[in-house]
Amino acid sequence: MCYIYHGDIMIDNIVIKEAKSFRERLWGFMFKKNIDYALLFKNCNCIHTFFMKENIDVVMTDRNGKILYLKKNLGKNKIILPKKGVHNTYEFPANFIKDLNINDQLKIGK
Repeated sequence: MCYIYHGDIMIDNIVIKEAKSFRERLWGFMFKKNIDYALLFKNCNCIHTFFMKENIDVVMTDRNGKILYLKKNLGKNKIILPKKGVHNTYEFPANFIKDLNINDQLKIGK
């Protein structure tokens, strides 16, 4: 279980799985329903939502966790083109990141 912080305030907790292998990075949330965890894609600055069964929330950060790009409730069959400065991309279940904004510092703790 990981805890997500907005500044020093914990806003929620969720299991965050890192997509490490080629297969994990390729498949992500494709064909999945009832998503109850998040995915972390390191060294990733673009994504797609083809073949997804549910909408997702996307947070893209620099190396230090500063949120550079945020998309809430991203629909199916969409593409987020490469974003300058993005190092990590997080995919969350839809409507999970209500309290986050661009330029906020995203901290993940265990």
